[in-house]
Amino acid sequence: MKEMDAFDHHILGELQKDGTLSIESLSERVHLSRNACWRRLKALEERGAIKGRVALIDPEQVGCGLAVFIFIRTANHDPQWLETFRQAVISLPEITGVHRTSGELDYVLKARVADVKSYDRLYQRLIAKVPLSDVNASFVMEDIKDTTALPIG
Repeated sequence: MKEMDAFDHHILGELQKDGTLSIESLSERVHLSRNACWRRLKALEERGAIKGRVALIDPEQVGCGLAVFIFIRTANHDPQWLETFRQAVISLPEITGVHRTSGELDYVLKARVADVKSYDRLYQRLIAKVPLSDVNASFVMEDIKDTTALPIG
């Protein structure tokens, strides 16, 4: 696989700022011809460096303004439990991130809900789907930094 160079990093950086850029605008911003920029963009998509393009939605505007981090410890680590857990968290649209971690916690989940009552309903649905040893939650009081942009280059 070809190494990424400064042009590739620049293309990715610009797309992280605005995924709706036309090829003309993108090529101007990264100082490449339209065709060269298009070829690089297609190569980045084909190699999987660009996984998709999305619109970033304001959570408040769509009724899920409360971010919650859910910390899970489990006594069970067998493959069957893990598959049940995977299916459970995938099936719950409020859960926007699931991470298996090292250290004292086994999993950290991020969820978006309307309010504490909505979180409780999510919690009840989660524990009905999969047995968990210990579940704690922290509600986000203020987003100081919350970005999807990766540090490129």
